[in-house]
Amino acid sequence: MRVHRASQSFHSGRFLDLPSFLHPGDLLVLNNSRVIPARLFGNKTAGGGAVEILLLNPAPEGGWWVLLRPGKRVRTGSGLLFGPPTSPQLPAEVAEKRDDGQCRLVFPPESDVLAFAQAHGVMPLPPYIRRPEPLPEDRERYQTVYASEPGSNAAPTAGLHFSPEMLQQLRDSGVGIAEVTLHVGIGTFSPVKTENPLDHVMHSERYRVPPATVEAAIRARREGHRVIAVGTTSLRVLESVARAHDGALVAGSGVTSLFLHPPAQFFWVDALLTNFHLPRSTLLMLVSAFAAPGQSTGRDLILRAYHAAIAEGFRFFSYGDAMWIE
Repeated sequence: MRVHRASQSFHSGRFLDLPSFLHPGDLLVLNNSRVIPARLFGNKTAGGGAVEILLLNPAPEGGWWVLLRPGKRVRTGSGLLFGPPTSPQLPAEVAEKRDDGQCRLVFPPESDVLAFAQAHGVMPLPPYIRRPEPLPEDRERYQTVYASEPGSNAAPTAGLHFSPEMLQQLRDSGVGIAEVTLHVGIGTFSPVKTENPLDHVMHSERYRVPPATVEAAIRARREGHRVIAVGTTSLRVLESVARAHDGALVAGSGVTSLFLHPPAQFFWVDALLTNFHLPRSTLLMLVSAFAAPGQSTGRDLILRAYHAAIAEGFRFFSYGDAMWIE
């Protein structure tokens, strides 16, 4: 669905129409994060009870922050052992527990946790994909074709629409393509449960902006072209950096917990490709803000477009259809 902010209008089309929306010199910014097989299964070393973890992100103080099940039955200091007994297993200790359900596990110094997850982990597919277990092919299907930096718990789903052929077509037509990294965490999809949305607390996510992307974005703007975010994750990276540097875009890495909602302003993103999002989600609020920057009226346009999308049979969720907002 193509949404025009200036005219407050929208109409349906096909994703194959996307190249016609872009102009030579425009810059498409992709999130190159790769989903890791972050679910690991194991047992407590004392008693042998079964446990499961979801790797979230490396802890600055050492180890990894994880979601642990059953969390209430595992105490701080407990030993855990992951992986099948027929192969070398990965030991861990519960070093810290937080009220939000996250635990910090520490591993032996020589452990390569990501490599172990690649060998023995399971892909963390969204719960609405109703299969008893993920399939082997999900390791590639639940990735963008340009995913290269391991670290996400979920795919940056707007990018799932692209094929290598379409990306090459865009390059051949003079459209620039640049990359950022934002490792998508579980907080991106957590519903807003507070009565006042402004009280909602976003989880932090790690990002990186390469110098080449900064140079390409500055050049595009200088020459009068647009910077286009593929997905809310790419947008949050660019806008997080801008807010931290008085509107400037600079290279570097960090963490962001940016929550964009009406009436937010946008410094660097001129158009957005995104999927359809769920009610009470921070992503729907972000899209509503982008539909009318600096105002509180964008929600009306987005909800009208969503109602039309439902009536026309558009698909929502990760493998759903796309919306182009310009």
